[in-house]
Amino acid sequence: MIRLFKVKEKQRETAENAKDEAVRRKQTAGELRLHKDISELNLPQSCGIAFPNGKDDLMNFEVSIRPDEGYYHGGTFLFSFKVSPIYPHEAPKVKCKTTIYHPNIDLEGNVCLNILREDWKPVLNINTVIYGLYHLFTEPNYEDPLNHDAAQVLRDDPKLFESNVRWAMKGCRIGDTFYSQCI
Repeated sequence: MIRLFKVKEKQRETAENAKDEAVRRKQTAGELRLHKDISELNLPQSCGIAFPNGKDDLMNFEVSIRPDEGYYHGGTFLFSFKVSPIYPHEAPKVKCKTTIYHPNIDLEGNVCLNILREDWKPVLNINTVIYGLYHLFTEPNYEDPLNHDAAQVLRDDPKLFESNVRWAMKGCRIGDTFYSQCI
């Protein structure tokens, strides 16, 4: 009988500690804003979002983009998002996880998108960033490149650029670089 009371008491303590932990763990302003942004997402059908660490980790997620027009039509490109606790005062960190032949995305996955750098403002949101990424696939910009070789080919010979994109999306090599198959 005494043992039963100790077990019950231990269960009560464990439940109270769990309750205290939940009260102590408050969401940051960034987490609250991100939760709002995600709940209000209005993505085109060609984009998707996933939480590889589960719904408890909203600050790290992945977005897939499948352009339905342009040079990259038919490919699927994966981006990782890491959001700071001080979001929206700091832009999310976005990396392309697919090795891609693109003037605005380098081979390490860094993305050249003005709203992720100097043009970021707290009024912008995740939906805006995803649409900006999508726009990079429909209108690649050779004037502000990270991959200078791809930018030069796009500027000087759009037909060769289109051919290189198709080969790269099939997982082939262009120059010294092997690309991720994404078709």
